[in-house]
Amino acid sequence: MTKVNLSQKFNLVDEFWSPRIVGELNGQAVKIAKIKGQFIWHSHENEDEFFLVVKGAMVIRLRERDVTLNEGEFFVVPRGVEHKPVAEKEAHIVMFEPTGTLNTGDVNNERTIEKVKRI
Repeated sequence: MTKVNLSQKFNLVDEFWSPRIVGELNGQAVKIAKIKGQFIWHSHENEDEFFLVVKGAMVIRLRERDVTLNEGEFFVVPRGVEHKPVAEKEAHIVMFEPTGTLNTGDVNNERTIEKVKRI
């Protein structure tokens, strides 16, 4: 058992939209990512997805509305809900999702990361 310093872990991330695992609990992966620009529309059929903004701001676009998240705010995208994360400027986020969840959900393309690295 060791403690995790999120600032130090974010310093190890050098790519946008490339999540890294920083911990695990009860079958859930604790992931961090630096994001900037737009991701893709996707959904997760069997998994809810938790987004917490640690630095900056982001928008989670849903088909019926946009959810703006500022530092210290989080939102849970329910399973099966199509969403598109967006960050106008660089943002740092923490995500909780079941271990093995694909970052692109039901879409498989060049942004899909099959095996997320642990840092």
